[in-house]
Amino acid sequence: MSVTAGSDQDAAPKGLITVLFTGVFMAALDTAIVGPAIPVLRETFGVDNRTVGLVMSVFVLFSLCSTALMANLSDRLGRRPVYLFSVSVFAIGSLLIALSPSFWMVIASRAIQGIGAGGITPTASAVVGDMFKPAQRGKMLGLIGATYGMAFVLGPPLASGLMLISSWHWIFLLNLPIAAVILYLGAKVLPNKRTNAAQHRLDLSGIALTFSLLAALVLGITRVLDPLLAPLLGMSLWPWLLLLVAVLLALLVLVESRTKSPLIPIFLFKNRQLATTYLLAVGAGFGMGSVIFLTSIATHGYGVTAKNAGFVLLPLVLCSMLGSGGGGRLLNRLGPRSMILLGFGNLALGYGLSAITGYGLWLFLLAGVPVGLGIGIVVGGALRSIAIDEAPVAVRAAAQGLINICTAIGTLVAAASISAIADLAGGGTSGFGRAYDVVAALMLAMLFIALALRKKSAAVPQPA
Repeated sequence: MSVTAGSDQDAAPKGLITVLFTGVFMAALDTAIVGPAIPVLRETFGVDNRTVGLVMSVFVLFSLCSTALMANLSDRLGRRPVYLFSVSVFAIGSLLIALSPSFWMVIASRAIQGIGAGGITPTASAVVGDMFKPAQRGKMLGLIGATYGMAFVLGPPLASGLMLISSWHWIFLLNLPIAAVILYLGAKVLPNKRTNAAQHRLDLSGIALTFSLLAALVLGITRVLDPLLAPLLGMSLWPWLLLLVAVLLALLVLVESRTKSPLIPIFLFKNRQLATTYLLAVGAGFGMGSVIFLTSIATHGYGVTAKNAGFVLLPLVLCSMLGSGGGGRLLNRLGPRSMILLGFGNLALGYGLSAITGYGLWLFLLAGVPVGLGIGIVVGGALRSIAIDEAPVAVRAAAQGLINICTAIGTLVAAASISAIADLAGGGTSGFGRAYDVVAALMLAMLFIALALRKKSAAVPQPA
């Protein structure tokens, strides 16, 4: 099946929506569902807390590094083969984790999973741009955002239930029948459009530089190597890794600006709308990642036990789903700019209220409402809608992949910086209160940056 560039279909093929959202849900669910399994994996393989953290870090690293490559291949080779390949790799990684005889086999298999996950969401978003009319895209992209909210809600209890009735292995084996359904339906309904980019050689230099850049960034931000190598080298590695990031970024810009079919289309950043969008995607990721430490306020400030801390986020999670779905429906009516302003405004309000710890748990729970709505809106369809409208069709998946990368970077920075700010401010309730004051100020800054967007995003015709 082929689609003409930029064409609007009267109706998407039956089953297409199921294929897209089930794939995105599967990848998102595996990020959320693995959390409750971390203590079990630690005990099963006899590793310490820092080492078991690699289960998350390696997945994030390889997911990030594969996103740009899979998005590029999607633009070159067509949506169908790349989407199905990504789902297949994800399923193979899931099977290998369940069969792993050692912890390091689990880590290697999580890397394989990450490679597959990196191609699923940007390719799905590009299919939405290819197959749906502009009036329908906002709703579809909003549903992709809502899918993450559903995964966040269902992941932890589903993992706990599976481990209660069976073992941790079924957390990953669950992906196999889901992947089988996606592969069966996807082979029938996914489009397979190719672009002129397929005429050019694969950008091997861009692949190597992008992988090195993102690896240095993830390792520098998470500081995962410090416990292993700092005692041997007598110094902390993360400042040097972040310096390496700056050098590699400059080199990547230089190389990709001269490549005919670049892995990272640098010319996209010359478009003011897209450059602002990618900056806002980093802010959106920071806002999403800031949720991680809200439970610390609940335990330190309100006496909520660690076992029950996750329940205090239920208002936030439910409102996130509402914000994603409702935001997608309002997107065409209000425009991306208005929705992004509304999203960051809610985040600034919600995190500001979360930082006020002297009025009891009721205010904390109330603060989860604007935080959830804000997250649902900013990670929903608005930013992706701008990227679809502004990017040339030939690099549509690449433009979506950059949204994923920027959002993930923001999430990593949030996870690393909030705890550091809280520690510098004295730790405990007051420390996290100060940290969330900073988060609220940053969300407010994102709101002002969003004012630079045009009131109505319009497609900019560019040669493929």
